[in-house]
Amino acid sequence: MSTTAHDTGTSRGPENIPSTSDDLESRKFSKGRSGLVLPLLLTAFSTYMLYGILIMKVPEGTDFPGPQVFPGVLMVAGYVLAALLVIHYLRSPEHVVETSGRSWRSYSDWSALAWIVGGFTIFALTIELLGWILAAALLFWAVARGIGSRRHLFDASLALTLSSVVYLAFDAGLGLNLPSGILGGF
Repeated sequence: MSTTAHDTGTSRGPENIPSTSDDLESRKFSKGRSGLVLPLLLTAFSTYMLYGILIMKVPEGTDFPGPQVFPGVLMVAGYVLAALLVIHYLRSPEHVVETSGRSWRSYSDWSALAWIVGGFTIFALTIELLGWILAAALLFWAVARGIGSRRHLFDASLALTLSSVVYLAFDAGLGLNLPSGILGGF
């Protein structure tokens, strides 16, 4: 006499109904997809930019690349990134690793948040004193630290390089003045 899966109690039954509440909870669509909030915010911001571009009054005879080009590039980038993030979170939900034995509906990395918000705060408070190059380098370094990088010297040198390139692009390339701070003698 052979035993079937149904006889041993290990089957989910003919309708493939989960046998426990844990199975049902793990099969929920929203499980591991809290990251879909970010593409929603990106889409809202991009739509706001689209609205701003559409109602913008551009004077006649404005040379290319007029005032609508840069917001348009950011808008398209926002929509593309939002679409890519939606695809990512639908294909591979990110489940929180349980370390304390407790079950959490979401996870916040307060240390990362503190580094990033602190970096932005210091940037905003010191940009006039330090200038763009140093303040932005500090911001880039703080964000890298916040997202988990532990290569401090490499991050600092990369941050200085990036902030210098952005400064040159805006100052020399576009003719826009960014604060030079202590490097430019105030």
